[in-house]
Amino acid sequence: MFDAQPHAIMPALTTERLELCPFEPADLDELHELFAEPDVRRYLLHDEIMPLEWVEDEIAKSEARFADNGCGLWALRELGGGNVVGFVGFSPFFDPPELQLQYGFLPSHWGRGLATEAASAAIGYAFESLGFEDVRAATNVPNVASIAVLERLGMEEWERTDGGEAGTVFFRVAAEEWLASGI
Repeated sequence: MFDAQPHAIMPALTTERLELCPFEPADLDELHELFAEPDVRRYLLHDEIMPLEWVEDEIAKSEARFADNGCGLWALRELGGGNVVGFVGFSPFFDPPELQLQYGFLPSHWGRGLATEAASAAIGYAFESLGFEDVRAATNVPNVASIAVLERLGMEEWERTDGGEAGTVFFRVAAEEWLASGI
C-alpha cells in the first residue's frame, strides 16, 4: 500500500507514483505557489490568496502536529523528485477542533487518480500507524471532484450544511470499514 520511512521525527511515505514528505521550511516558496493557484484556493481557502507568512505558519503548525501526534501535512512530488505538485494530510478544523483529511493538487495533475492515491496513503497511515478510529473530511457541495475522491476512498456522507456560499458536505470512514475494504 505505502512505505513509511523516518523523516527526522516525521514520516515520509511513498506510493506507486508519489513521494509524501512532511511540510518543511525548504518547501515554502513551492507551497505558497500551490496555495496561490486559483483552482487550488477556490475551495480550500475561500478563493483568498494567502500571504507567505500564512504558509510559514502552516508549515510550523504541521511540524508541531507531527511532533505531538505523528500527523500533519505532506508535500507531494512525483516519484524521482521534482517540484511540489500537491499536498495531503490532516489539519484541525471546526470548534471544537477535529482533524480533517485535506488535499489539493495543481490542475496539471488532476484527473490522474493522484488525489485518491495520496489520500489513501494518508488514511492508511492514520489507521495503521496512528490508531485513528475514523477519518473525517469536509468539502464544499459544488466541489464534485473532491466528493468523488472521498467516495472512491470508501468514505460515506454523514451530514450536509447550508453554511458558506454553497454549503458543506461531511464524510467519514471508520477504521474497521476502511481496513476491511482493502482500499
